[in-house]
Amino acid sequence: MKQKLINFKQSGLHRFILKHQKYAPILFFIGGFIFDTLTLGRIDRLYDLVVLCLHMTSLSITLFLYNLSDDGAWKNTFLDRFKDYFPLAIQFFFGGLSSAYVIYFSRSVSLSKTASFFVILVALFLANEFLKKRISNKYLQFSIYFFISFTFFTFMIPVFVKAMNPTIFLISGAISLTCTLLLITFIYAKSPSTREEIKLGKLLSIILAIYVTINGFYYFKLIPPVPLALQVGIVAHDVTTTKDAYLVTYERQEDLIFWRDYNSKFIHQPNEPVYVFSSVFAPTALQKSIIHRWKWYNESINEWVTVDNISYNITGGRNNGYRGYTYKNNIKPGLWSVEVLTEEELLLGVIDFEIITDSNLTPQRLTQHKF
Repeated sequence: MKQKLINFKQSGLHRFILKHQKYAPILFFIGGFIFDTLTLGRIDRLYDLVVLCLHMTSLSITLFLYNLSDDGAWKNTFLDRFKDYFPLAIQFFFGGLSSAYVIYFSRSVSLSKTASFFVILVALFLANEFLKKRISNKYLQFSIYFFISFTFFTFMIPVFVKAMNPTIFLISGAISLTCTLLLITFIYAKSPSTREEIKLGKLLSIILAIYVTINGFYYFKLIPPVPLALQVGIVAHDVTTTKDAYLVTYERQEDLIFWRDYNSKFIHQPNEPVYVFSSVFAPTALQKSIIHRWKWYNESINEWVTVDNISYNITGGRNNGYRGYTYKNNIKPGLWSVEVLTEEELLLGVIDFEIITDSNLTPQRLTQHKF
């Protein structure tokens, strides 16, 4: 057994990691990101669910193993040969989970209200590399673990129960809080070095502060409504339906403006209705109502005025999203904004455009697209 341990420690991989230990954590972190980018697709796909659950479970186990290794708990066991890899494994799973959240949230985030929470996720993703020298700090370990755990359960539970509402969010937070406290309690009881390094009251205060902060973000509707995601949002001149498709006629944007399909300058003809088409992805069998909130900018009072709230229902499972549209007649010229919301008024996206009423102008780049 001893000879095998010596041979392992003298292996090429172990020597390489020791020689390049300055760069090893970031390589493992990048590895986690690349792995998720290449493999993850739909949040409700069995493969994605298995990968994310394995990441979360493995992270929990590795944190336990790593914290007890400081006390020599694995000395003269087969785990002793792997103790140098525990920090790298933690880095890999942190990278894998945070990058998965960035990938999924980037599909759902609106570059308005919910951008703040997305920025936090991106910051966590990027900061992971800078945390490699502080990964032994137990306050930092458990704080990041709880944030990642909370986000994990807000993804998973709506997919499994096929429902999404404030109660489900509160349940997700309670489960993540319970799991984190159980892990901390177990490690604290088993590890003398942990008891020496941390003050349990201080750590619990940090965890509860994170818990309250995330719930505050949800209360003020600053968290994207993942796993829902707005895939298409277009202001259109006409929308017709066939047996299995929506035919949307709209004015294409110039090629240089790649982030938006439609021309935001809507040339409006007399008595013409204005359509807004949206396609929202939802996991299989998850049913929600989607609201189009039509808002017009009143220049006389310099405020956005809500003109109408029009809703339609969606049922999840379609790769390209569940489609629907609303429209308005007798529309005023000026700046318009249609917010795509869930029934809890969580923001999926915003479709901005300007109505220009001029009988001398006609749309120049009309196209019809099948969705």
